[in-house]
Amino acid sequence: MRKDNLNRLVKISLLSVIGFVLMFIEVSIPLFPSFLQMDISDLPALIGSFALGPTAGIAIELVKNILHGVFDGKTAFIGELANFLVGSVFVFTAGYIYEKKKSKKTAVYGLIIGALFMTAAASVLNYILFLPLYEKVLNFPMSAVIGMANKVNPNVTDLNGVIVWAIAPFNMIKGVILLVLTMAVYKSVSPILHDEGKKELLKSN
Repeated sequence: MRKDNLNRLVKISLLSVIGFVLMFIEVSIPLFPSFLQMDISDLPALIGSFALGPTAGIAIELVKNILHGVFDGKTAFIGELANFLVGSVFVFTAGYIYEKKKSKKTAVYGLIIGALFMTAAASVLNYILFLPLYEKVLNFPMSAVIGMANKVNPNVTDLNGVIVWAIAPFNMIKGVILLVLTMAVYKSVSPILHDEGKKELLKSN
């Protein structure tokens, strides 16, 4: 039991470090304002959630964001808090649904529902928590957020417009990208996380 727990901890730690590294690889999307940067750092957490359970996915999200806050620290942990809460909604939902019946169909279904929940969480939390915190703590005024979004999309004239035309579609696109990547990668890495590769090697010997 102790060995199994240690093995699980090592896997969670490894996936967390991979997620932490991926947080530094960000890409701007012309359709959205520059303060929204696309990354795939939730991918290791999704893989961990599928292979080790949804609580492992949340643990990976937590550790990668703590590491990022410590080593980057540009947003006074506000960006990391946002990434953790929104990402955790996604990975827990997807992992929970997949855990109930492990199949490719359920995995896709879980990722779709997870992406929808993530989009909803990002929209609500940015409106009531994250954007106000950026304004109060980092002196990043709401007017600047609205102005940046308006330059990309003239339909944005207020905070509601930022949520509807920027935050929500951005997270939906991110969810679709992560869905595709998770389905492409999970099958090849799951034997390692489940130690199946090791078992097959022992059998062959």
